[in-house]
Amino acid sequence: MAQSAPTPDPAPSTEPGGINPWAAGGITFAGVLLLVDGVLGVIKGITGIATDEVYRRVRNYTFKFDVSAWGWIHLVLGIVLGIVGWGILKGATWARALGVVIAAVNMVVNFVWLPYQPVWAIISIAIDAFVIWALCTETSKAVI
Repeated sequence: MAQSAPTPDPAPSTEPGGINPWAAGGITFAGVLLLVDGVLGVIKGITGIATDEVYRRVRNYTFKFDVSAWGWIHLVLGIVLGIVGWGILKGATWARALGVVIAAVNMVVNFVWLPYQPVWAIISIAIDAFVIWALCTETSKAVI
């Protein structure tokens, strides 16, 4: 029997209800970014808990916390970010919805944490803004 040539997959649709290739790639990237942001949060948290000398001392700041308190905040938030990022990569619907919420919470936390580590806080805020955009665009449920 003669085998027929495989038919190429149709191009991704940008019509309503179709798969937007930018959004699909963006969601995969958002999942990876949440995983990375989670790992960085865990590292920031462990560092803050272990020693008070790593981060800048801040005086006369409305949202001033002890560095150990910031460490625990980043540690817990980092663990949740990592779990949600993994769920997004697995295509879980709950992870996509929770990803928007947790990225927004992380954005606010990093804004308040800005005086302690300005460069890393701004990088995290930018990552979270992209994650929120990517998770709010229309695409298919399964990413991987």
